[in-house]
Amino acid sequence: MSTTKVIPIQRRRGLNRSEELKGTGADLSLDSLPTHEDTPELGQVSPWRELAADLKAQAGALGFDPVGVAAIPGSARLPLRHAALERWLEAGHHASMGWMADPRRRAITSLLPGARSVVAVALSYHVPDKPARNSLRVARYGWGRDYHRVIDQRLRRLGRWLEERVPDCRWRACVDSAPLMDKAWAEEAGVGWIGKNGNLINRRRGSWLLLGHLLTNVDLPADEPSASLCGSCGRCMDACPTGAIQEPFVVDSRRCIAYHTIENREATLPPSITAHLRGWVAGCDICQDVCPWNRPDLPITTEADLRPRAWWLNLEGPEALAWSEGEWDERLRASALRRIQPWMWRRNIQAALGVGRTSL
Repeated sequence: MSTTKVIPIQRRRGLNRSEELKGTGADLSLDSLPTHEDTPELGQVSPWRELAADLKAQAGALGFDPVGVAAIPGSARLPLRHAALERWLEAGHHASMGWMADPRRRAITSLLPGARSVVAVALSYHVPDKPARNSLRVARYGWGRDYHRVIDQRLRRLGRWLEERVPDCRWRACVDSAPLMDKAWAEEAGVGWIGKNGNLINRRRGSWLLLGHLLTNVDLPADEPSASLCGSCGRCMDACPTGAIQEPFVVDSRRCIAYHTIENREATLPPSITAHLRGWVAGCDICQDVCPWNRPDLPITTEADLRPRAWWLNLEGPEALAWSEGEWDERLRASALRRIQPWMWRRNIQAALGVGRTSL
């Protein structure tokens, strides 16, 4: 994915709070109202509960579905997720991705001091389109416009909406480039559960989901964390051609096709990877393709920004190897896969052409 982008705490400029919100109908204040845990008078609805409902509706209007809220510091499950991350790092499963060890991942309030709530959102990228028979393979999340920009822009709009409702609040928008345990917090917020392949799964949307989070110091009522529904299924583990899913919920990046085609900066790919590429040159969707929750009748995204660019579905190896640096720059403009440099694309394509392919 993209390198970490620090998004500053958002504050509106110009008018002071009372002047800015005059006449807007904003009537909530962090100082004047009780927390959501205080019991409202009989027959009354908690203003924070009503705000949470309105916030979710606003997120839905921005295209996010599902949406959930988690309370900081989270449930008893969060320390277990932190411990699992530590074990994963100690085992070296992060390979060269040193940023995964950033201590802020285990201290969410370091991203926004005083944060009380996390609004977790998801954007589906499920489409019915399929690559041409002889096309090289690219992970679906990269088919459209760079989702970091799409989600970040909408989260900022959601944050400004919240600030209009609660003038003295603070917030921060985070996409998956921020040092945040994004899947763990999405699970806490009830958006979905972390599957055995490490992806977040929602019973309505499957795992074709892009995640974002809005951190805020507003104390919102939390949703119930998601329960795991993987059961005894192990299709993702059985299908991985390189054995990267060592055990349920543990993915070893050193064996993962997605890691090597996107993050590995070595001149050549390991033989243990090239022998099993099966045409994948940018990411890998095998463990998602076999997941029974990713059934064919899942809702199709309506997001034009996430629809595939035609050339992704018909990526011819010999033709792509002949592209100049300028041609790669043009094709990768505003793409999440731009972090794969042209020389890496050529390395990956050469590896894919040399193993397990008879015609292109």
